[in-house]
Amino acid sequence: VNTVVLVQSNFGLSQQATAWALAAFGGGSMTAALLLPKTLERVTDRRAMVSGAVLMTAVLIAGALFARSYPVLIGLWIVMGFGYSLTITPAGRALRRSSTAAERPALFAAQFALSHACWLIAYPVAGLVSAEADPQMAFVVLAGLCGLGALLALFVWPAHDPLNLLHDHHDMEPDHAHLSEGMRPDAEGVAHAHPVVIDDNHRRWSKNRV
Repeated sequence: VNTVVLVQSNFGLSQQATAWALAAFGGGSMTAALLLPKTLERVTDRRAMVSGAVLMTAVLIAGALFARSYPVLIGLWIVMGFGYSLTITPAGRALRRSSTAAERPALFAAQFALSHACWLIAYPVAGLVSAEADPQMAFVVLAGLCGLGALLALFVWPAHDPLNLLHDHHDMEPDHAHLSEGMRPDAEGVAHAHPVVIDDNHRRWSKNRV
C-alpha cells in the first residue's frame, strides 16, 4: 500500500522504480512458493505459516528502523514477499485437513471472506497512519497487527497436531457406529484415533490424549 509513497515521495524516484520494488516483493513470494513443496515434507504447516508471520513482523520492525533508502527497501520487500508466501501458501492444506469434502466449498469461501475482511482493516490502517503520521509509524502499527496474528496462531493452533488424533467419546455408547472408525486402543472402547474435523460427532476440537 505504501510502496508508491516510499519510493516516489520519500525517495523521489520514478514509477519504474516503484514497479521494481513491487516486483521484488513478488520475487520473494515466488521463491517461497517454489521452495515450499519440498519444505513442507520436513516441517509442519503450522511451523511454516507461523514462521512466515514472524518473519513479516521482523521485516516491518526493520522497515521502521532502516527503510531510509531504495536499496534497503528492495531487500526488505524481497524478504517480506518470502514471508507472505510462507504464511499464505500452506493455508489451503490446513483448510482441507480441517474439513470434509462436502464442507470445503463453504470453508474456502469463509476463509476468502475473512482474509479480505483483514485486508479491509489493514489497507486503510497502512494508508491513514502513513498520511497522518509517517510511513515509519505505519511500519510500527502493521508490525503490531502482524505480531498479534502470529501470537494468536500460536495460541489457538496446538504445536502437537497429529493427523490421527487420539480422543475420547464418553458421551457415546461403546457400540456407536462412529467408534468403529480409526483405531480403538483403549479397553473401555470409547476412545479412538482418526483424522478429526468439526462435525456432528466432534462439536469442538478434541484434546489429544497422547
